[in-house]
Amino acid sequence: MGLTRQYLRYGPAALFGLVASARGNAAFVALRGERGRCVAVPACEHVFVWDTRKGEKVLILKGLKQEVSCLCPSPDGLHLAVGYEDGSIRVFSLLSGEANVTFNGHKAAVTALQYDHLGGRLVSGSKDTDVIVWDVINESGLYRLRGHKDAVTQVLFLKEKNLLVTSGKDTLVKWWDLDTQHCFKTLVGHRTEVWGMALISEEKRLITGSADSELRVWDITYIQEVKDPDEPESKKSKGSSPGAEENTEEDETLELDEHPEERLVKCSKVGSIMREGRDRIVTLATDRTGKILACHGTDAVLEVFSVLSEEEVQKKLEKKMKKAKKKAKQNSEEEPERSVELSLQDEIQRVANVRASSKIKSFDLILSPKGELKIVLLLQNNIIELYNLNLSAQVPQAVRASRITIGGHRSDVRTLAFSSDNIAILSAAAESVKIWNRLTLQCIRTMDCEYALCSLFVPGDRHVIVGTKTGKLQLYDLASGSLMETLNAHEGAVWSIALSPDQRGFVTGGADKCVKFWEFELVKDESSVQKRLSMKHVRILQLDEDVLCVRYSPNQKLLAVSLLDCTVKIFYIDTLKFFLSLYGHKLPVLCMDISYDGTLIATGSADRNVKIWGLDFGDCHRSLFAHDDSVMYLQFVAKSHLFFTAGKDSKIKQWDADKFEHIQTLEGHHQEVWCLALSPNGDYVVSASHDKSLRLWERTREPLVLEEEREMQREAEYEESVAKEEQPVVAGETQGEIGLAGKKTIETIKAAERIMEAIELYREEMAKLMEHKAVCKAAGKEVPFPVNPILRAYGNITPSAYVLEVFKKVKSSELEESLLVLPFSYVPDLLRLFNEYIHLGLEVELLCRALLFLLKIHFGQITGNHMLVTVIENLKKTTISRVSEARDVLGFNMAGLQYLKREIEAKDEVTFFADATDRFEEKKRKRKKKEKMVLAVL
Repeated sequence: MGLTRQYLRYGPAALFGLVASARGNAAFVALRGERGRCVAVPACEHVFVWDTRKGEKVLILKGLKQEVSCLCPSPDGLHLAVGYEDGSIRVFSLLSGEANVTFNGHKAAVTALQYDHLGGRLVSGSKDTDVIVWDVINESGLYRLRGHKDAVTQVLFLKEKNLLVTSGKDTLVKWWDLDTQHCFKTLVGHRTEVWGMALISEEKRLITGSADSELRVWDITYIQEVKDPDEPESKKSKGSSPGAEENTEEDETLELDEHPEERLVKCSKVGSIMREGRDRIVTLATDRTGKILACHGTDAVLEVFSVLSEEEVQKKLEKKMKKAKKKAKQNSEEEPERSVELSLQDEIQRVANVRASSKIKSFDLILSPKGELKIVLLLQNNIIELYNLNLSAQVPQAVRASRITIGGHRSDVRTLAFSSDNIAILSAAAESVKIWNRLTLQCIRTMDCEYALCSLFVPGDRHVIVGTKTGKLQLYDLASGSLMETLNAHEGAVWSIALSPDQRGFVTGGADKCVKFWEFELVKDESSVQKRLSMKHVRILQLDEDVLCVRYSPNQKLLAVSLLDCTVKIFYIDTLKFFLSLYGHKLPVLCMDISYDGTLIATGSADRNVKIWGLDFGDCHRSLFAHDDSVMYLQFVAKSHLFFTAGKDSKIKQWDADKFEHIQTLEGHHQEVWCLALSPNGDYVVSASHDKSLRLWERTREPLVLEEEREMQREAEYEESVAKEEQPVVAGETQGEIGLAGKKTIETIKAAERIMEAIELYREEMAKLMEHKAVCKAAGKEVPFPVNPILRAYGNITPSAYVLEVFKKVKSSELEESLLVLPFSYVPDLLRLFNEYIHLGLEVELLCRALLFLLKIHFGQITGNHMLVTVIENLKKTTISRVSEARDVLGFNMAGLQYLKREIEAKDEVTFFADATDRFEEKKRKRKKKEKMVLAVL
């Protein structure tokens, strides 16, 4: 192998400038037992947990590559389930910040997550239309429910019964019986997509929100199992739901309902509540107690409703009755009772509207025992706002308690710059300029500006200049954070700014077809004694087209100007005479840069190509297809011919301009990358994207070999293609309403390969053992037996114990899928080994799960194989005895725990009564004190 050029790898160093991504949902989490203070929000591929009181990040739950699409905290507050764009779900511990469990089952983004009330099961809905129920404790998938024809929007467990309600963009609300795993009822009363759904009034009412301003309310009646299945339902239970006669359509569908579903639950529409918003529902949710209901559309208003409890409804009804009786007495009427009826609006009352500072993307509620409602809003423009709403007030008003804004811009960052000492980073967007410290990633200055398009640090790093969309140049002083001067530089947008190599001035290019030359000067204001920095316009170069980008050559002899006519023109700086024209791009050149020695110029265009030209004669050395979309930014690394490009395809790539080779791709951004900046020493790259994040990349000391890089790329492509392949099918099974929860991934294939390798090693070792015995018999003495190095590494275990070790290491969530791709030739050996293990009482639960699954998928082949009849018979005996033993142990443990629980409750009752007496005495003392004070005042 000849000498290859060595490159150094750039790796991700940090993500900053982001408060929260608008893709997922916000959720209150209990850190250190305190509820309503910390909130978890998605931040690209990570999850940030913010302390809303201090405005600080207290925890980062690190993701892998995919963007977060959904969050759901567990009922005990110790875990957070996070759904991602690729369909995977990870369960994080909020104590350690580690991901304990990963579930792979969906093929598209996870859109809904919900725990059951105990936190043992997790249900997920996805864009791939499937609903999957996962066992969190066993870390495995239970089953997949198919039935929706479009993305699932909400999933809800019902506490009372083992039921699940799901809604989708296919306008349907489906009811699933989880005991039999089938859909027993579909609500078809919606004309448009069902975007949100919530259960209220102790799960006796269902509220659905769709694309109109109507919240539909449905009554849920749980019907006890009838003893005789042929006996029809009594008419009384059918008509008992109030307001059922209102909707004749709904009544007809109820008539059509079959008896089996009627025996589980009955759902009828009782009316609607009108929202103020005219557009579609985005989020509809209740707090954990179910007393408060809130919803918002695509605007900035959150509508909050209060749901009255049965006692409150009864009180209200009694009040109305009294009023009606009074009226009846006055009017001498007989029966006031008939007219007294509570409307739906009386039961679900509007409390207040919370108006946020920008469009709301999601929210979460928490009701404190004192009756104060805390609302967290995740806004579209990178802000989290926290509101308090006092429900006991006469007219409840939402008060903003805090907002987290400092950590990022409100809009996309369009320009970045590094200071000459590599420490400060400037980022500017449509509303502000921020200066960040690269080491701490803290924002150290925020200054208001107009819509910024380009920027630079003035030599000395004490001032910055920003070019805006309106054609102004704004000069800021960093020490005071103030705007020192604003100049009207161009009549159109200032698209580009470049510092002259002698650092005495700079050049700007604008949409008014002009290139203007500026010099720094010190001027004296009338009001102050000291001189301050200013900018002086010295020369102008008039062109025929809009100027998109300008760059100086390092020797300050040439100026490159890219124009809207897709060409780059090179001029002599001293005379402003034309020198060269570089033409070849099909669309305008959006970015370019000249190498440190002035020999090469690289241009990046909206036609997705990068061209490398010689600056001596204007010859095109090479055209490279660089990105899958427009090339937005290009910059050379200092003192080298390597350069970086940023594209609208969300990638950043490094290239070698001498060898015309692609070196590496920096993947991390999830949307278009607008700009990047390299530090003067070339050690750092900072990039800004439409996903609102700023990312810092650092040059590591790790050498990068191109051949290895290509090999890794091919492997990654293969792994991706494996996940997209058709899923393996079980012989004889048809695709129905229910399916396996998992999906084939590269991990499940690797797990199956490890099992195969272990069984092959077991076969070889057993054959060697037989040979060894024969040799010993022939020799008449014990001959030393060579131990396999793998078995020695595991501590000289037996081959069968090694197979069990490998089996135990397969992730619980991947077990079924791994066995599904395992060839049948390995199954007989596995069954014999299972018999041996279960007989010894090893890992009974795990092995029974695997055994039953293998019997299910290879039923025909196992029953047709005479060699396996005895194995299956033996398995039957050992399995039944061992499982019953395990069940007895569990039963004993349960009885013990229940006894302990009763003991604790008995003790608690004694203390409870003691506490109650103390409290009563305390109240008595306070009352007496009050009376004394009143008497004293009188």
